Amino acid sequence: MTTLKLKRCYEPPSPDDGYRVYIDRLWPRGLSHDTFHYDTWDREIAPSTALRHYFHENPDTHWGDFEERYIIELTQNPRWNHFADSMASHDVVTLLYSSRNQQENNAVVVVSALIRFRPQQFRKG
Repeated sequence: MTTLKLKRCYEPPSPDDGYRVYIDRLWPRGLSHDTFHYDTWDREIAPSTALRHYFHENPDTHWGDFEERYIIELTQNPRWNHFADSMASHDVVTLLYSSRNQQENNAVVVVSALIRFRPQQFRKG
């Protein structure tokens, strides 16, 4: 079973991060390719540009709707199953995100979706 962790990309890497996956569509501001350590950048799993813009218009009221719409995007994404299979091949996976909000961001939704649709393969760590 794969243990899923969440971490802001600006935090330093640690040995217990396991396989580090950056899942935002845009490169994180202020980080260079030399200093940002990740194993995979899967921007195809990130929310669509339209959905990202919708959420950022009013994050306080759009979170619930964003979550629902993003789950739909994920399950309809042709890369979703490949992504999930790839993550399941590691003991520990840390999903990296750039948002300042640690409770309401796309990585939180991805972890929720992985556990919801593949509970026998994933757990939150």
